[in-house]
Amino acid sequence: MDSTFETLRFICWNNFGSKRWLDWRKEMELLSDLVYYGLTTFSGYQTLGEEYASIVQVDPSKRRIPSRARHGLLVLGHAFLPYLLDKFLVSLENELEGGQESLSSVRRRQAASRAWSLESLLKRWMQRAMGQLSESQRRDCLPAVFVFHQGLTLLHRFHVALFYLSGSFYHLSKRMAGISYLRVMGLCMVGLDSSDRSIRSSYRLLGAVSLLQLVITVSLQLNSYRQRQRARKEWKLYRTLSPHCLESSSPRAAPCILCLEERRHPTSTPCGHLFCWECITEWCNTKAECPLCREKSQPHRLVYLRNYS
Repeated sequence: MDSTFETLRFICWNNFGSKRWLDWRKEMELLSDLVYYGLTTFSGYQTLGEEYASIVQVDPSKRRIPSRARHGLLVLGHAFLPYLLDKFLVSLENELEGGQESLSSVRRRQAASRAWSLESLLKRWMQRAMGQLSESQRRDCLPAVFVFHQGLTLLHRFHVALFYLSGSFYHLSKRMAGISYLRVMGLCMVGLDSSDRSIRSSYRLLGAVSLLQLVITVSLQLNSYRQRQRARKEWKLYRTLSPHCLESSSPRAAPCILCLEERRHPTSTPCGHLFCWECITEWCNTKAECPLCREKSQPHRLVYLRNYS
């Protein structure tokens, strides 16, 4: 799967440039997942990892190979559903925050979006749905979207801890499809529950530690909820005031070399070069170096210039 993704990345990067790659990175990840699991799981074959570990997928009866419908549900739940959910939440959050932006920035963002992309379709649907809400209702919905997004991450971590404790259904998609594994030994198949007890005990300990870490994480998030809300309000105020301040007190901002548009929310790399926040974070998450001088630049070392003009 990684080799498929790297091949698509190489083709897109060399033929269409870095900007197109950053725009289509998630779509390339989705395409590579669909191709890999379509040629293996959906076609009834083992993946490379399953073949190496000598395990096969079985349905809840543990006597039959899963049907194509179960395999299709597994592939869609593992690859397409997370992609669609992420696009939906990002589009919803952007639409809720759109009421706080100036009209010029909204138009600029709409013009920059691809007219035939999934983002544009979701945006139009969100605009019709959110257009019926008042400004106060939008402000109330935004924290709920943030909480839901964080809840998905906590749900995934909780599910992984359950896997360590029970030894089945590592992915949520496998639990949805009811697909588990049996180990193949010679001509017979042995259930995974016959594994060495010491190994199973160590995994159960890891599951208990994971649950404890999850409880601590939730407690810390609840304790810092007020600070986050205050920070989000300050950020909205800045985004509301910054376009007017820039228009009245400073000349037109220099263009970002990645998107070739006026620099929005200037961010500096450790070497001192400036880019848009969205552009440079996407770049560094893909390739941890400065696009100009190629100096190493980890995402956590980027500096957002809040009062830069």
